[in-house]
Amino acid sequence: METIKNIKKNSVILLIITIVVLFFLLKDNMGEIFSTLSKINLLYLLVAIALYFAYIISKAYIIYKCVDEKDKLSFKEAIKHNIITQFFNGITPFSTGGQPMEVYMIAEHNIKVSKATSVTLENFIFYQTALVIYGVIAVVCNWTFNLFPKVDFLKHLVLLGFIINSLVAVGLYAIMLSKTITKKISNTIIKLLGKLKIIKDTSKAKASWQERLEEFHYISKDLLKRKKTFIFGILINLFSLTCLYIIPLFIMYGLHDFTSLNPMSAITSSAYVLLIGSFVPIPGASGGIEYGFIKFFGNFMPVVILNSLLITWRFITYYLGMILGGFLFSNEKESD
Repeated sequence: METIKNIKKNSVILLIITIVVLFFLLKDNMGEIFSTLSKINLLYLLVAIALYFAYIISKAYIIYKCVDEKDKLSFKEAIKHNIITQFFNGITPFSTGGQPMEVYMIAEHNIKVSKATSVTLENFIFYQTALVIYGVIAVVCNWTFNLFPKVDFLKHLVLLGFIINSLVAVGLYAIMLSKTITKKISNTIIKLLGKLKIIKDTSKAKASWQERLEEFHYISKDLLKRKKTFIFGILINLFSLTCLYIIPLFIMYGLHDFTSLNPMSAITSSAYVLLIGSFVPIPGASGGIEYGFIKFFGNFMPVVILNSLLITWRFITYYLGMILGGFLFSNEKESD
């Protein structure tokens, strides 16, 4: 019941923010934007949508392969789960709702909760590693070609986001490789947070973290032994991110603009926009994502094309998954 209440509350917040964002996007050039969107080439639009589903399906495939209990979880079910996960990622701040739901849905197939948790953690390691690799590529591209001369402040914010994601990845690998060092570091952090009155019961926090640390270390140690799975998981995540990041290029082609963007500027801009989104504590990073998109992609095109691109891109990469995920989730609830 509490979950349903939170979904309804977050849905109202999203609806209000969406209306406000659309108002600011359309208020000055509504006629021109609708005219531009009405002439979009449907073939390129379908390619953009297909890329989004390639992103969804490739991520689902990793889950399917990591579970490796095909008699219990089919590839079709893994895809359905991942679409529902998009809904819970989109409806919760910082996309925190997706992973618990993913564990729950995998466990529903008579798969041990420990196994479901292991698969979800492995996928997180793959994703975080791929994200940092792409972050390095994006930062190098911008430093080399100075793609965004007009957004100095946001470039620094993106760099901060890249550093934070890199530290998360380093932390993950530190836990994987040395439980002792990680334990000492975590205990020091918990002690510091206790002195700052952020954590009330440091003993309880240490015990809880130690339990999670043991579980994660066991899972990651097992993963490192499966080198092919490890490399495969990272490569598939790089592929899925490429599919997601290249979508604006094909929407631009659909808007009959073949010169404003190229693969490098589209991918780098997308990577930067989504890094900005990671700082916004609102479901779907609404407001922040749109602001970042306008600032980064605005370096390459006029306002009418930019707003038309943003509306189409946001629908494909966020609202489409939310709509489908919400529909599938409601059907799951009814069948239960």
